Amino acid sequence: MDTDVLVVGAGPTGLMLANWLAKLGIGAIIADAKSGTTRESRALGLQARSIEIYAQLGLADEVLAQAREAPAARFGLGPRMFHRVPFAALGEGLTPYPRVYMLEQSRNEQILDDNLRLLGREVLWEHAFQSVTETGDGVEARLDHGGETVSVTARYLVGADGASSAVREARGIRFTGTTNPQTFCVIDADGVTGIDEEAINIRPATTDFLLTFPMSGAGHARVITVVPSAVSDGADPETAVAERVAAQFGVHWRSASWFAAYRVHHRVAERFRDGRVFLAGDAAHVHSPVGAQGMNTGLQDAHNLAFAFADVLRRGADDDTLDRYERERRPVALTLVATADRLFSFVTSDRMLPALARRIVPRVLGGPVTSLVPRLGRARRLFGYLSQIRVRYRMPGSEHDGQRDSVVGRRLPWAGENFQALRSCEWQVHEYGSVASAAVDALERSLGLTVHRFPAAPGTPLVPGEFYLVRPDGYVAGRARASEAAARFAALVPGGRQPVNAQ
Repeated sequence: MDTDVLVVGAGPTGLMLANWLAKLGIGAIIADAKSGTTRESRALGLQARSIEIYAQLGLADEVLAQAREAPAARFGLGPRMFHRVPFAALGEGLTPYPRVYMLEQSRNEQILDDNLRLLGREVLWEHAFQSVTETGDGVEARLDHGGETVSVTARYLVGADGASSAVREARGIRFTGTTNPQTFCVIDADGVTGIDEEAINIRPATTDFLLTFPMSGAGHARVITVVPSAVSDGADPETAVAERVAAQFGVHWRSASWFAAYRVHHRVAERFRDGRVFLAGDAAHVHSPVGAQGMNTGLQDAHNLAFAFADVLRRGADDDTLDRYERERRPVALTLVATADRLFSFVTSDRMLPALARRIVPRVLGGPVTSLVPRLGRARRLFGYLSQIRVRYRMPGSEHDGQRDSVVGRRLPWAGENFQALRSCEWQVHEYGSVASAAVDALERSLGLTVHRFPAAPGTPLVPGEFYLVRPDGYVAGRARASEAAARFAALVPGGRQPVNAQ
C-alpha cells in the first residue's frame, strides 16, 4: 500500500485527522488494532473551539443534534450548592458556541467514522502497528492483520494511538512528566440525585472533590472523584466510592453503566515530530480530565497538522513547514499539562495548606463570589482558555517590543459571518470596514488569494483599514495596511499562489 500519510490510531484524534486529510484531497490510510470504534463513553466534554472545527468540516449540526448542552457551572461545598455561573454570559460574542457540550468519545468517533465513509475512505480495523523505518523520502510501516504482515509506504506517519503509543515507543521518544499519587475514577451513573442535573457541578471538600457532567437522559451524569486511599485489599472500589460520595457530598446514584479507576498522569512527549513521524493526541500529551480538555486538544492537534500537510503536499511548501506543528502545538500541551497538574494536585492534596483552603475559602466566599463571576472581566478570559479559543501560537509578527499582538498568532476573532469564509479551507485575506475596492482588487491579483470584505467589527481587535492574512485553520498569520499587505503576506503564504480546494 502506498499513500501520502499513514495515520496509526482511530480514536477521536486519528479520525479527525483522517477526515481532514480526505477533505483536503490528501492520500491517507488510517489503521487501528481495535475491531471498531470505541463503545465506552470515555472522554465527554466538547469545548467551543472543537465545535468550530466540526463546523468547518460541515459536521456541527450533526454533533449538536447528538450532544447535550451544559449551560452553566454550579459550584458548591460538600452537599451545599451555590449560585450557577451561566457559560453564555461568559462566552457571548466570543464564539458561535458559547457553552460546553457533552458528547461521549464513542459518539464523536462514530460521527467521524461515518463521515470518513461518506468521503470515500474507511479505517483498516484490526491492523496493529508493528514497526516503522524511514526510507529517505518517506517511511515504511508494518502492520499486523490477523498474523499477516501488511506493509504500507507513506511520505509521513502520524502516531495517534493513545497514551501507550506504540509509535512513540518505536521511535524512542521520551514521555516525561508526573503521576499523581491518588487513584482517580470516572463513573457513568444513572438515577443521580443531590446535584444540579442541568449544570456541571464542582464541589471541593476537605479531603476530596466531586465533579459531575450532565449526560443524555434524566438523572444520567458523569461523576469524577477520587478513590478513597483507605480501600482495603479485596474491597470493591466502586462501592467504596459510592459510600464516600454519599457521605461527603450527599450525592447518590441507582446504578452505574461504566466505572473506571486509574492513576492520573501528566506527561508530554519530548518531541512531536521525529523525522517523518509525528505524534498527536494522547500519544503526545496526557493529563487529568478535570477540565474537559484532553479530547479537545487532540482534535485541535489533528486540525493543525492536517493543514500543515496540505501546505506541503498540495501547495508545494518545503518540508520544514511541518516543523510549525511541534512549534505551535507542543507549547499548548506543556501549558495545559502544567495547569492541569497544579489544579488536580490542589484539589486532591492532603497537605495542610491546600486542605485548609478547600475547607475555609468556599465557606467564606463561595456563594457571593460565584454570583459575581459573570460580571468579572477575567471570567471571560477564563472561558476563553477553557473553551480553547484563546490558544495562541508564536509566529512572525505575533509580538511587538515584547507585547503580544491582539490578532496575529491567534484564532480569528469571531465577527458574525466571517467564519463562513473558512469553509473554503484556503489561505485567505480578510478586511473589516473601510478599504477601497481598488486596493482589494490589487491585493487579490498580487497574491492569488480571495480577499473577503466584512462590515466593521466593533468589540473585536479587528481594525478597519487593515488586511488580515488568515490560515486555513482559522489562525491569523499576518496583518498589514493596504500599502504593505502584498509584500508582507507574499512572504508568509507557503508554496506560492495556488489555493488548496477542499472536497
